[in-house]
Amino acid sequence: MTVADVVAQVGDGRLEDFLRAAVSLVAREIMEAEVSVEVGAGRGEIAPGARVTHRNGYRSRAWETRVGEIDLLIPRKRSGDAYFPSFLEPRRRAEQAIVAVVMEAYVNGVSTRKVDRLVEQIGVEGMTKDRVSAICRGLDGQVKQFRERPLLGAYPYVWLDAKHVKVRDQGRVVSKALVVAYAVHETGCREVIGLDIGEVESGVFWTEFLLSLKRRGLAGTQLVISDQHEGLKAAIARVFCCPWQRCTVHFCRDMVMHCRRDQRGLVAAALREVFNAENQADARARVTQVIEKLTGTTPKVCALLEAAEEDLIAFYALPADHWVKLRSTNPLERVNKEIGRRSDVVGIFPNDAAAIRLAGALLAEQNDEWAVARRYLSVESMALVLTGPQDSPVELITPVVEELPVAA
Repeated sequence: MTVADVVAQVGDGRLEDFLRAAVSLVAREIMEAEVSVEVGAGRGEIAPGARVTHRNGYRSRAWETRVGEIDLLIPRKRSGDAYFPSFLEPRRRAEQAIVAVVMEAYVNGVSTRKVDRLVEQIGVEGMTKDRVSAICRGLDGQVKQFRERPLLGAYPYVWLDAKHVKVRDQGRVVSKALVVAYAVHETGCREVIGLDIGEVESGVFWTEFLLSLKRRGLAGTQLVISDQHEGLKAAIARVFCCPWQRCTVHFCRDMVMHCRRDQRGLVAAALREVFNAENQADARARVTQVIEKLTGTTPKVCALLEAAEEDLIAFYALPADHWVKLRSTNPLERVNKEIGRRSDVVGIFPNDAAAIRLAGALLAEQNDEWAVARRYLSVESMALVLTGPQDSPVELITPVVEELPVAA
């Protein structure tokens, strides 16, 4: 198109065609300028001294925009790295994952009005099986590599978390457990070290998941932090042979539900005093005081506190600088909320692979951010932990997997 053609279309009121043509014109000029720099000469220019290579025609690519689909003619070079336009930044893995999940749901006939609105918002067109497969293959390869990478060095602290997602399975919509393992490396940096999905949070499932981490090299674990789950607690004892720290925040939330409304403030304040003690001995003394003080008014809370005492104050055996970050799963709340936000958008996953794909892409991005961010724990304080005892090798505990009780 010439400038006169563009002006004529505006005059005729063909605004949509004008916008599409204008974007196409600008994109073409950008590509021609960029490829001229890479080639070392403009189109038709004779520059023997500066020229690096020659042009070699064009390749067609559809570009989806807000003004519709534009057919780009991307210049090709005869040699060297292939030219890729700067304005066609590859989608981030998380964005690719959400697109892939939505498209796969659409192709498999499980779309809803909510999914249709999402498809419209992100501007995805042409829901073909070939297109879905192409995106999924690329993402699945990245997620698989991320999930199966070797774990090198020691990981003194491990957090375990589970979130239930809805998955379509054999014509039914069922709730499945999406489990994630986080850890702090010996260097003080946080990592996402594991991801899997299971039918239920049974002890056998948790054991196999933890064993898979050890087979990949997880070692040096001295404390595992998670919410309450009997099957998980038994699996930790078998696989890691290290103390388990029950999340104190979740414990407090559970305890206040065993009280009358007018007692909840008093109970919560008393429990917080236990988790803000000077040392482990002080914490034990405070537990005794809380039980003596509340036995007459909230006997159920006192009985549960006494039974869970060792699991609630396990973090006091480690360096004081780490206590705030070890006594609960709160440091991971932001990541967990992000997974929940994305899974809520999808609603029902078409299969297990789609759930792993979306969560894996999000966690891989989070892991990259942690790798370049400030250390979660200082190297000096981590040195105090690394002098402690190491856990048993995986071969010693593999034979007892089937002996674990199944906890729903």
